[in-house]
Amino acid sequence: MKLPVADGPVLRSRVADLLKMHRGALTKVVALHTGAAVAGLAGPWLLGRIIDDVRTGTTPSALNVMAAILAVAVVLQTLLVRQAQRSSIVLGEQVFAEMREDLIDTVTSLPLSTVERAGTGDLIARTTNDVDRINFTVRFGVPRVLVSVASIVLTVLAAVLANGLVALGMFVGVPLLLIACRWYLKRAAPGYLRESAAYATINGSLTESVEGARTIDALGLGRRRRNRIDDDIHEAFQAEKYTLWLRTWLFPGLDGAFILPIIAILAWGAYLASTGQATVGAVTTVVLYAVQIIGPVDELIFWLDEIQVGTARLARIFGVGLVKQDREATGAKPEAQDIRARDLEYAYREGQNVLHGIDLDLRPGERLAIVGPSGAGKSTLGRMLAGIHPPTGGKVSVGDVPLVDLELEDLRGQVALVTQEHHVFVGTLAQNLRLAKEDADDEELAEALRAVDAWGWVAALEHGLETEVGSGGVTLTPAQAQQIALARLVLLDPHTLVLDEATSLLDPRAARHLERSLSAVLTGRTVVAIAHRLHTAHDADRVAVVSDGLIDEIGPHDELVAAEGSYAALWHSWQRE
Repeated sequence: MKLPVADGPVLRSRVADLLKMHRGALTKVVALHTGAAVAGLAGPWLLGRIIDDVRTGTTPSALNVMAAILAVAVVLQTLLVRQAQRSSIVLGEQVFAEMREDLIDTVTSLPLSTVERAGTGDLIARTTNDVDRINFTVRFGVPRVLVSVASIVLTVLAAVLANGLVALGMFVGVPLLLIACRWYLKRAAPGYLRESAAYATINGSLTESVEGARTIDALGLGRRRRNRIDDDIHEAFQAEKYTLWLRTWLFPGLDGAFILPIIAILAWGAYLASTGQATVGAVTTVVLYAVQIIGPVDELIFWLDEIQVGTARLARIFGVGLVKQDREATGAKPEAQDIRARDLEYAYREGQNVLHGIDLDLRPGERLAIVGPSGAGKSTLGRMLAGIHPPTGGKVSVGDVPLVDLELEDLRGQVALVTQEHHVFVGTLAQNLRLAKEDADDEELAEALRAVDAWGWVAALEHGLETEVGSGGVTLTPAQAQQIALARLVLLDPHTLVLDEATSLLDPRAARHLERSLSAVLTGRTVVAIAHRLHTAHDADRVAVVSDGLIDEIGPHDELVAAEGSYAALWHSWQRE
């Protein structure tokens, strides 16, 4: 599954909204750059006047006045350019900061089902490579495009005012310019989208290979993974080669479009000067304007090229916001804590159900263990009970309110899931724990850590709860990271907990001790424990055996063992091991 990409209308609408939000600051930037461009027009005009005055006769004082005006214009242009560039950078930083904040808000509100199906590569590429690539474009591109357009218009107008007939030569290169740009822009957007997608694929392949390095080594999959990455790199190379090929045709066309007007003005101006329809000073002025306009036109084309890249990346970033939510909260509030599943079905792929019409009632305060062979659907059932994914058939409700009708924040206050996967965020241990309860004081954090047998090693750290962890900080072992995840769960304090092999990274003795510690803390709460270690099932009030997406058996441990069914076979096999 690929995340969506914003189309043209959506992209234009979002960009227009950004421009409207910063209309005042953008107007100031354009005004400053326009003033600088006007000041820059004084040079060619004054030089043309000086040439004509010298030819017809003038005084040194008149030349000194014009030289002084030229000096003032240069100083004024310098000051205006400095202020304009400063304002551009400030504006760009404001816009870029808001875009990053909006993107983080969007990413953190994405449905988990979408994130899991799309994979990490595409999402990481959009939040890193794509954001970095538009950084320069957002900060400088939009203001410079507007300034370049204003400079081109003003320069052409000044040339026409100097001598309209001579200025006709400035338009000789326009057809070639339009043809080159039209040809390029038609092909650039698809090319850069392909390039972005190719790098997203590389990111995904590299991330998976690094995270699964031990598995790759154990199964001897190194060559296969290298071949996969080589293929991804080849695709990225071909995509970038195509966009480079486009530029090798664009730039020579632009060079020709820049040189032709200068040649045309000199030839056409010489003819007009010889017939008395233009002065040498006017021809000089227009030639200088033709040379001066190359800068803004070249910059405009450069930014059009960069904006094509930025637009492709921007479309991918805005596309994240187009992901449809997998649920719609109705505002209903459950009045009870009992969780029920009725005719529950789920399919990761249409027509291929993993769960088949499961009915299950969770009694408030009970411990239910879910066991069964790998691939039977245990984890999927746990995710349904935690409301991670909306079911594709049937429903799961809390207090007769479907889980998918609850706001996500309210849902997590009702039911929480802790899996064998965990994450330690960059920051202090206290900050990591307060993700679950923002206003928790240090004593509450310590109590949560004691509940999961983690306070001993945390207290032994030099800075205790203020120890920096994550990238660049103290490296936690997988077991310690999992204890932090469980401590967050204690702080979150939901009435129903789904533990999906939450102690799998601990050795059996430590896991047993941790589960007993948790047992004391979780008294009175409904707990669903999914595990391969059957001592968890032994301690539970009831055990549900899942096989092929169905609950094969359910009941207390002793009754199921006495029944000599599938659970008894699992129990005896586990005891022998």
